[in-house]
Amino acid sequence: MMRGQAGLRLLLVVPTLLAILFVLFALMNFAPGDPVSAFVGDYPVPDAYRQAVIETYSLDASFWQQFLAYLGQLLQGNLGYSYASSADVTTLIGSRLPATLILVLSGMAVGALLGILVGLVSAVISRRGADAAINTTVLVAFAVPGFWLGQILVLLFAVKLQWFPASGLHSYGVEGLQLFADSLWHLVLPVTALCVLEFASIARIMRQSTFDVLAMDYITTAELQGLSRRRIVLRHVLRNASLPAITVIGYRFGQALAGALLIEKIFGWPGMGLLLEEAVLRRDTQTILGVVLVIAVLVLAANVLVDITYRIADPRIRRG
Repeated sequence: MMRGQAGLRLLLVVPTLLAILFVLFALMNFAPGDPVSAFVGDYPVPDAYRQAVIETYSLDASFWQQFLAYLGQLLQGNLGYSYASSADVTTLIGSRLPATLILVLSGMAVGALLGILVGLVSAVISRRGADAAINTTVLVAFAVPGFWLGQILVLLFAVKLQWFPASGLHSYGVEGLQLFADSLWHLVLPVTALCVLEFASIARIMRQSTFDVLAMDYITTAELQGLSRRRIVLRHVLRNASLPAITVIGYRFGQALAGALLIEKIFGWPGMGLLLEEAVLRRDTQTILGVVLVIAVLVLAANVLVDITYRIADPRIRRG
């Protein structure tokens, strides 16, 4: 049962990617503007040269011919060539993808840990004041847009107080262990801006899930057997209450990735977001398609991984 459902999800990955590519390719193909300008730039060139560019790169071919040619190119493991950057799209993405993954995974890890902890504590603690304070914090975190918070963090902690760097992955001329520490210091502000919404989403789900688990009969039985509150929470409540949070963490990967693209712009983070912005401004079709394709693959892979992880963590689904 588990393998069948996981296999079905894997089979749906291919048609989903094809649909995404088709829609994006159509939007790029039928968008207003001259596609030749993406190759020759804004400088005036002879008509003969423009015609040569059109014939060389099949810009006069029909939409379907271009689309099928691009699919054939992908099957060969080739994401295309960026004439605006004079580099392979694979090389461009390979140089930017690690920075984006570092930002996204760090933000999600911090948000998940804080969300699980706060959600669990909020449900377990019965004090009205503490519970109200935690709920207010979660609601405020939901209401604050990440890109707005990012700008506030830059203005306050980077420009005014100068506690943290305002942009970049690391400082110039830093090497060795100092490079690692410097990179972590550069991560603080962008990760803070990114993890706020992740924290709020997971904390809310974790809190409600913990309430549901605490109301289960086996928790009452454990209490009647004399088990300590701490042991019950750590051994029984935490694992079962975390199952819905696992799903939320995985399915929020796409939203975290989209949020990271905006955060990268604010903090000058050299990732996929800046690469996509540069490609759009230059109308670099091959790079745009490559970036979106890689993002789509990452999101779909995360969804499949969450589905498999959930089934491993919950024996009831494996049996059912």
